[in-house]
Amino acid sequence: MTIGGKNGLVSMTFGAVALAFVASGALAQPLDTRSAAPAASALERLPSFADLVEKVSPAVVSIRVAEERAVRAPAGVPDLPFPPGSPFERFFRDLQPQGPGGAPRGRQAMALGSGFIISADGYVVTNNHVVGDGKDITVVRDDGTEMPAKLIGRDPKTDLALVKIESKTDLPYVAFGDSDTVRVGDWVLAVGNPFGLGGTVTTGIVSARGREIGAGPYDDFIQIDASINRGNSGGPTFDVRGNVIGVNTAIYSPTGGSVGIGFAIPASIASRVIEQLKDEGRVTRGWLGVTIQQVDPDMAASLGLDKPKGALVAQVADESPAKKAGIQTGDVILNVDGKEMEDVRAVSRTVAELQPDTRARIIVWRDGRQRTLTANIGIFPDTLEVAAASAEEAPAAGTTTSLGLALTQTPDGVVVQSVDPSSDAAEKGVRPGDIIVKVSGKDVKKPADVVAGVEAASKADKSSVLLLLRSEEQQRFVALSLSKS
Repeated sequence: MTIGGKNGLVSMTFGAVALAFVASGALAQPLDTRSAAPAASALERLPSFADLVEKVSPAVVSIRVAEERAVRAPAGVPDLPFPPGSPFERFFRDLQPQGPGGAPRGRQAMALGSGFIISADGYVVTNNHVVGDGKDITVVRDDGTEMPAKLIGRDPKTDLALVKIESKTDLPYVAFGDSDTVRVGDWVLAVGNPFGLGGTVTTGIVSARGREIGAGPYDDFIQIDASINRGNSGGPTFDVRGNVIGVNTAIYSPTGGSVGIGFAIPASIASRVIEQLKDEGRVTRGWLGVTIQQVDPDMAASLGLDKPKGALVAQVADESPAKKAGIQTGDVILNVDGKEMEDVRAVSRTVAELQPDTRARIIVWRDGRQRTLTANIGIFPDTLEVAAASAEEAPAAGTTTSLGLALTQTPDGVVVQSVDPSSDAAEKGVRPGDIIVKVSGKDVKKPADVVAGVEAASKADKSSVLLLLRSEEQQRFVALSLSKS
């Protein structure tokens, strides 16, 4: 019979064969299942992490941070309707989240995380978001010993921190390995303090490299599928030789628990940051003084690049190393100090790693050709001031361009008054209030300059035109497609 299709036919055929074996006596005796058990030698070949766990666990610690948090009563909460000093008044007043006179009542909160000892004299690596300001830090070793810790330094940009514990004897420690040689598919082991349970070990593999998750300007995470949860933050990811190749710092989780997507800061980044924190208590980074953005295919076409690469300079800070070196808005940074720049992240990381007060060779793409410039790298400032566009004055009469933009002249420049919802500009995030600064690299002073720039790009048979927009506190480039008639 063929009812049920191919699967049904296979099922029927298998049944017929089985009946034939029974009829012949082939299945008359019970099956001997002893041969199905794996041989001892096969079991011995299965991987075990027991020796590795025994080796590294003494250096992995739990971290507790006590925080005093102020709690205020919700707005509109009436005062207590009991006589002052009465038992009812005292009882219910203690339950109120504010103290006498409306002052916030302090409440002790406890942050939990993980860390690992990197030296015999007690330096401990963890996450910045675990220790915070570090007013009351306690390190708990794997044997339950509690030790007070002092905050040495922290770096919010990479979410790393270094604390120190004191011991009369040398402490067990682990060392950073070479994360640059780690491959997707390599075994990893994570040790930490999930949900405050204490030393917990999970294993998995490297799922991906170079992940960007929006955590900061230097995102370059190793993605792992070893289970990490809340409380694992700051703990180590080990390779099979017991070297630390990453610092667990984040998870992707729609539910709050592990779904097998965790992220670790590579040891190549962590080791440099921790070394500076140990020596100086802070991290000093190189600074060029540019705002950059990714080059997409439309931008590459409008700029004459053979493919999207490098980083497009959207803004140059006044008195910055970039300004003094001659870097201009609209340049594409292709090479920094001999290293090819594939994207924005590569530029950010490479410049940050340069030593301040050193000279770096910068190759940029401008006006259809490469130019080589030399910049004296500065120190990344603690605060950056960026001029914002003023929007106080009323706009003058407007003009509409073929890009689906209604433009108007103001004292601040040419402002987008409205955007056609069906246009490429709307799809790419151009919004009313954006100021058009440049078109195809040329300054814009009036709406007619925008029209002229679009017409010039169209006559040059370009598929898109590049606009430099300013909005609030930033500048950005947008490549808008040109419709062909």
